[in-house]
Amino acid sequence: MATFNLIIVSAERKIFEGAVKQIQATGVEGELGILPNHTPLMTAIKPGIIKFTLEDGNEEVIYVSGGFLEVQPKVVTVLADVAIRGSELDADRIREAKRKAEENIVNHAVDVDQDLLVAKLSRELAKLRAYELTERLVKSKR
Repeated sequence: MATFNLIIVSAERKIFEGAVKQIQATGVEGELGILPNHTPLMTAIKPGIIKFTLEDGNEEVIYVSGGFLEVQPKVVTVLADVAIRGSELDADRIREAKRKAEENIVNHAVDVDQDLLVAKLSRELAKLRAYELTERLVKSKR
């Protein structure tokens, strides 16, 4: 199967660069599936996961805080403020942050914008999803 180059960059560093067979991401208008020779496009992406299949068939997951995805004929670039490999996520920390975000929403903290609280919860849920998907991929390799 044909491949194309994927580059994922955070504000801090390049997270991934390599040949992939396909990519899945969450755009602001819905889920995106990118295969070789995809039509060029540029779109904003939501906090969520970038899942991709390597040349050898293995899959990887990277959490992104949102950002932009650009598709060109031979390369796809993801630019995100925050990008973390699923294998680097800390489940306990994510669950605690999720619990605090839910608690703040329920308590209706008056000095905090509710939209910011909901966005925080959304990011933590996306991280948890990335962590759980990575765990499933690791277990399926065994």
